[in-house]
Amino acid sequence: QVQLVESGGGLVQPGGSLRLSCAASGRISSFIVMGWYRQAPGKERELVATITSGGSTNYADSVKGRFTISGDNAKNTVHLQMNSLKPEDTAVYLCMAVFPGNNHWGQGTQVTVSS
Repeated sequence: QVQLVESGGGLVQPGGSLRLSCAASGRISSFIVMGWYRQAPGKERELVATITSGGSTNYADSVKGRFTISGDNAKNTVHLQMNSLKPEDTAVYLCMAVFPGNNHWGQGTQVTVSS
């Protein structure tokens, strides 16, 4: 059974920073793609950032220049450094991972940006 465990969410003031981490465990090989999505109340889930096993990254336009994704293919971990946070970044952030033949989602971690 594959598990994705997220950490690092919390409450931060506008302009602040948070770092999210996600670790995959279980009977898995190295990931193909790992990344983060987010879902705010009343809104659809949206892509935030992804990284491939080769290191290629992809970001939503709304977070470009503020968020940085990094990953360790050998350890099946991914991190999301979030700077200059805005109230509109408030959401549940979910880790996702694609492995050969299957993909998985984490439970999510709450990020709240508020003064």
